Amino acid sequence: MESIVTVEQLSEIDWARYRDIRLAALENDGEAFGGNLQTELLYTQEQWREKARQYVGLIAVVAGVDIGMMTVENLKGDFGATCWVGSCWVDPEYRMHGALRALFAYLDTHATTHDWKVQGLGVWIDNHSAIAAYEKLGFAKIGEPQESTRKPGLYYQRMIRSTK
Repeated sequence: MESIVTVEQLSEIDWARYRDIRLAALENDGEAFGGNLQTELLYTQEQWREKARQYVGLIAVVAGVDIGMMTVENLKGDFGATCWVGSCWVDPEYRMHGALRALFAYLDTHATTHDWKVQGLGVWIDNHSAIAAYEKLGFAKIGEPQESTRKPGLYYQRMIRSTK
């Protein structure tokens, strides 16, 4: 299996690529996301384009195949975060091949230009493998678990890291 991972930054014209990988993520690991597959399957092209304008979409690619994703939204968030990382996902067939590391390396390389120096994210408190992966990348748990507004009754843990 080819294991050289590259990362591409998407734009609005790439909305279909984002849609396809987002739907694959929800289909494979829907419990890890705040979104819902049945709802997002009904999104129109304009709704996908709006999502593409809302934040920066990054896609991990191996041998021309989109295998992972992440979104980045600039904001002034909790605990000094200058951006919020969301929708992190890697196709199960490509896990442990460096895709998540490549996505965060891209984020770090462009941190100064895009004001991504203090990165925050949220992860469900029972997603132990994701928490461990983020900790290996330098994220630390911060604050108390928060109840989800999209999925009441579920709690997420905020994590943060700084590239400074």
